[in-house]
Amino acid sequence: MGPWNRVSVAKCQMLVTSVFVLLLGLFVASMAALTYFGAHFAVIGHASPEDTPYEAIHRWLFYTGISLAGLLTLGAVLSAIATVREAGGLMAGGFLCFALVFCVLMQMAFWKFHNPAQVEDAMLDIYDLVYEKAVKNPSGTQWQELVAIQDTFLCCGKRTASSLLGSSEADLCLGEEATRQDCLQGIRSFLRTHGHITSTLASVGLASMVYAMLLSSFLWFAIRSGRSLDRKGTYTLSPRACGCQPQEPSFFRHFQEELALHHVSEACALHDRLGPSGCSDGPRLLQDN
Repeated sequence: MGPWNRVSVAKCQMLVTSVFVLLLGLFVASMAALTYFGAHFAVIGHASPEDTPYEAIHRWLFYTGISLAGLLTLGAVLSAIATVREAGGLMAGGFLCFALVFCVLMQMAFWKFHNPAQVEDAMLDIYDLVYEKAVKNPSGTQWQELVAIQDTFLCCGKRTASSLLGSSEADLCLGEEATRQDCLQGIRSFLRTHGHITSTLASVGLASMVYAMLLSSFLWFAIRSGRSLDRKGTYTLSPRACGCQPQEPSFFRHFQEELALHHVSEACALHDRLGPSGCSDGPRLLQDN
């Protein structure tokens, strides 16, 4: 495959990758919005006291997700425009966006590896706090918050070391609610599912960023070296046949014919004024002039 074919294939792949990265940014933005405004996270955030680790982690995850979505969208748009217009500066901007996303995803993966249960522990601590306050004071607002958490996660109470429950704890799970799972297990199950989706998006994002950076760097070097897909500004001159004069453009031929006729008409008019020798000397007068 020649260099021009390689550049053409790389451009097609860059356009397809840009569309995929744009869709990936949309999924990341949706996931960030679900994490911040979703019912499960919102009910825990509403019940959590101020200045808790959960609030800081919650805001950090939301802002990180929105930033990643913005960088993905910007990188996809810049790389697509740079591919179509063959602009090296825009391609370098797209590469920079992809590199930043790659660094952020690697940092998140590093944080997830060293703190795998930080979010889960923060949410379970809030539930334990609300549960203890609600059991001690059933008439307070914590009871309503506890009921809201249990209705959202479709769970009821939590399992203790002893099977003996107080009257307030027994009132939590009555009727159909008694068949629900433990709330600690329900919260863990929800976070596990959410974590699997997030990990999948992060893995796909890392692979996509590596591929996009390779393509954008290759196309940047191709643009800088002047290898264009459409070969703009390159013209091929066919060899001139021996003994053949180049044919002038039609505009210039038409202009020269009109100029010759004008000189002939002036010669005839001059001849009519000078003598009766006729208009046959027109070409000679034109040649003398």
